[in-house]
Amino acid sequence: MAKQVGGHGGMDFVMDWRLIDCLRNGLPVDMDVYDAAAWSCITPLSEWSIANKSNSIEVPDFTRGAWETNAPIDLTLTGAGTTQVRNLIKANSKGQLNVH
Repeated sequence: MAKQVGGHGGMDFVMDWRLIDCLRNGLPVDMDVYDAAAWSCITPLSEWSIANKSNSIEVPDFTRGAWETNAPIDLTLTGAGTTQVRNLIKANSKGQLNVH
């Protein structure tokens, strides 16, 4: 089902499902603010690199070294995995999705 409705071979669907499931079950999400900062800095750093004859530039450590001692994220479904997924076939003439 993930391959049918989700991009990138179904991984977009899986990541969206996991985010929703973690939020519904009060669990920490897989990405934190430091991950968001690292993902967000790639474009400006790339622009800087290109403007400077494609010189390499290091991605800043937004955690100030804390990544080395952070507890690993529990990727099991312990306490989670309760979010159900409806199999949506296609929209009818009124634009409503038929649920099966």
